[in-house]
Amino acid sequence: MPVMSLYVVSDSAECRRCRRPPRPLPVLVRLSCRGPLSAPKIYSLFPALLRHLPGPHNRLFEVFEKQKEFVALVVKEHEASLDPAQPRDFIDAFLIRMRQEQGDPHTEFNQENLLNSALDIFFAGMETTSTTLRYGLLILLKYPQVTELVQQEIDRVVGPGRRPCLGDRPQMPYTEAVLHEILRERWASRRKSTFRCCLGNSCEHLAQLLPQGTMVFPMLHSVLHDPDWFQDPCSFWPERFLDANGAFQKNPAFLPFSAGRRACPGEPLAQAELFLYLTWLLQRFSPSSPLPPAALDLQPQESGFGKQPPPFELILQPRWRLQGQALSP
Repeated sequence: MPVMSLYVVSDSAECRRCRRPPRPLPVLVRLSCRGPLSAPKIYSLFPALLRHLPGPHNRLFEVFEKQKEFVALVVKEHEASLDPAQPRDFIDAFLIRMRQEQGDPHTEFNQENLLNSALDIFFAGMETTSTTLRYGLLILLKYPQVTELVQQEIDRVVGPGRRPCLGDRPQMPYTEAVLHEILRERWASRRKSTFRCCLGNSCEHLAQLLPQGTMVFPMLHSVLHDPDWFQDPCSFWPERFLDANGAFQKNPAFLPFSAGRRACPGEPLAQAELFLYLTWLLQRFSPSSPLPPAALDLQPQESGFGKQPPPFELILQPRWRLQGQALSP
């Protein structure tokens, strides 16, 4: 499974439509994995200190500039074929707005912001979603009985004749529970802390006064593994998100996207993408592994700016054969 499966699939489809050779998209992926493994985490915690100190963490800026150079090439391709009447994507829309506000000295729509925004979308959206999907597939290989129950629900609600849609989500509580448990496991095991923040007002926590201006490092790991909210938190158990009647129930401690002002604005989109990709995949294929489930390792691996699931082999066996516009056994 490629590191950037969702992005690569999109790029490959564009190559076929435009009849051009694929761009070296893996370059951006490799760039994201360069540099010392712990540097991004340490620098995000103590930027004011580390920016003045020598060390391998300074390579982060070199890597970031290389990433911007790659995106600049993509932007140049878009500029050469831009049609203001038919914007194709975010870059096209940004370029059109840049032309409209070209004479405004205070505009925020400039080349530098375009490159930074495109990279933000790439790493904050596509990379995280595809990595979560890959981690979810590994978990489903580890727990084949969960995969079977999801497929049974897909067959009952959606059937083979059409693709799953977002309107199916309310009728698929078990699948929703599995996706929530995958997200809980993915972030609980991979992201030990979120970005630092500063208290705007004094407050008291556990009988300890925290004055205004105190630097705080929220730990999502502790929340997602809190036994007061998640029974047996180290186990993969989707039923924790179901009530006694089998209906989906929310858990206020489920915060893989953080909370408050620092909450990820892409949470609804990410959950929708994961639902559509996973249900579409399990509707058409049965995943399996050459290894027995007990031999599969779920321990994530360090990889530059984040963590990745360990390498694994995935076999997709078709469940249905295509006949015209419908799927049949």
